[in-house]
Amino acid sequence: MAVALTMVQMKVAVLRHSMTGQRAGFIVMGALVGLILAAGTIFLSFSEADLLTAVYAVWMLGWIFGPVFAGGGDETLRPEYFTPLGLPPRRLASGLLVSAFVGVAPAISLLALSGLAVFGARQGIVAALVSVPALLLQLVVFVLLSRVAVALIGLALRSRVGAIGAGLINGLILAILGQIWVVFVALGQTQGVPPVVTTVTRYLPSGWGLVAVEAAASGDWVRVLAALGGMAVLIALLLTAWAALLTRRAGATRAATRGRRPMRATTASGAVLAKELRTWSRDLVRTHQLTFAFAYGVCFAAAPLLMNWNGMLPWAGPIFVLMAAAMSANLYGGDGTALWLTVMTPGASDVRGRQHAWLLVVAPLAVVLTLSLAAVTGGPSPALLAVLLALLGGGAGLVPLASVYALIPGTDPHRRGGNPLRSTEEDGAVTGMVYAVLALTALTAVPAAIATALLGWAGVAVGALTGVLCYWGFGLLAERRLLTEGPELLDMMRTGRRPAGKPGVVGRTRFDDLTRRQQIIAMICFTTGAIPLFPQGVVAGYLKVSESPTRSWFLALHLPPWLQWPTIVFMVVLGVAIYTAGVIVSYRRQETPVAGRETVTSTTAV
Repeated sequence: MAVALTMVQMKVAVLRHSMTGQRAGFIVMGALVGLILAAGTIFLSFSEADLLTAVYAVWMLGWIFGPVFAGGGDETLRPEYFTPLGLPPRRLASGLLVSAFVGVAPAISLLALSGLAVFGARQGIVAALVSVPALLLQLVVFVLLSRVAVALIGLALRSRVGAIGAGLINGLILAILGQIWVVFVALGQTQGVPPVVTTVTRYLPSGWGLVAVEAAASGDWVRVLAALGGMAVLIALLLTAWAALLTRRAGATRAATRGRRPMRATTASGAVLAKELRTWSRDLVRTHQLTFAFAYGVCFAAAPLLMNWNGMLPWAGPIFVLMAAAMSANLYGGDGTALWLTVMTPGASDVRGRQHAWLLVVAPLAVVLTLSLAAVTGGPSPALLAVLLALLGGGAGLVPLASVYALIPGTDPHRRGGNPLRSTEEDGAVTGMVYAVLALTALTAVPAAIATALLGWAGVAVGALTGVLCYWGFGLLAERRLLTEGPELLDMMRTGRRPAGKPGVVGRTRFDDLTRRQQIIAMICFTTGAIPLFPQGVVAGYLKVSESPTRSWFLALHLPPWLQWPTIVFMVVLGVAIYTAGVIVSYRRQETPVAGRETVTSTTAV
């Protein structure tokens, strides 16, 4: 118990001192989003139990697979820190488990699980009493499942086969979650939860708490004991498994013994290309990211086959490109302090070399995937080719641009420890960067899509031109940034602190320079702007043009016909306005103060 209490105190101290700057902004923003989701879950507890079990299954999957996107999950206290103490594995795991409940995510999940108490209270006093241990056990199961999943993925990423397998499984499951409506339609259930889904979710550990509450309401105490006892046994098994995995994690990593082929590049840019290609082939984290993007693209596009519709299948290639760009967004940050090699060789065209390598890794897979699947469905369309070319150029340009303008300090690859997914300490920033690059890369294909809708095959040329311009222009901006700010970026990579502005120089504010209130406003704008812009605006407009009968949760399509287009346009304008507000708040022009001189700050938007 003393070990657990000490670890809790350590984690509280670390969190108290790390709640500053950008990290605090992301934590607050994540907490707000979590509160909204938890409130929605509690609201569902007033409806039927089937829907509640399905939602709790999503919460459980979020705990299991969320760390894949969030940089390896909560690593505030790493097991490696306690290796010199010689603690028994089970004691170490118990201490880390207790400390794992300190944080925003467990608190938000506990709030969401309180829906069990609300549901139980509706059934009677006995069910309400049973719901208390049920929701507590449920939370422990969620946390332990997450820890065991991260430990297993970390072990898998120690070998190439494991990295590929983990990427395939993660991509498959997240694609299914993204296309879950297809599963519902395929099962013939467009209203409510299909019976088969209800049955499956009740058998999952996420549904055992609700089963116990329902059984208590009906007086079936055997089922109550079975459900609660099952969770207790599962917790014991997961804790044992986690303790064993912690022992493996703390062990030495086996070094590769295979001989290495020498590089034969004759130019500086060729050396950068060769080095980058080797990194893509040997860094198991990059292997996992690339495999994940490929599996996600294929499975996401193939999901509508369950409805006997193959129209989305050829789009597996563009979706793969989007995900590959998003997953490699922090390209320079992932190399850690190896950035000094780039800073010391400014004439090596490092950005162009990395762009070429990214294209050589992603483009062949994307082209083969697109053309082969298009051949199955009747041949490629001009929109497909135009969008693919635009996305390839957009991804090749935006990946280095984002990684130097929004660089997130990463951990040196040889210091990643036992959790290879943990490539940086700023997991919230990485998650935001992934979604930002995903959206920005998608925007590069908009001109090509519009051109093909208006011009047909001539739009393919627009897509190719867009891709070339994005590749050249964004790459040029990234190269200039690297040349002018290379030492500052390296210092930030070494220390984790954002470089201070030069005295007397007029420039943009950094996110860390904003007040807490401005950071929260900016984060809310960047997070919520996508809702009116994309699903309620762009997607609703597409469904309107294609005369699709699907109305789902698109507000405009539920309105009278004469109000639909004005609502769609309003949503697009609203989304752009929210994003613009976030940019204005985040990037005001200001003059950096000079010692002994009054600061002059302008609020003119860029």
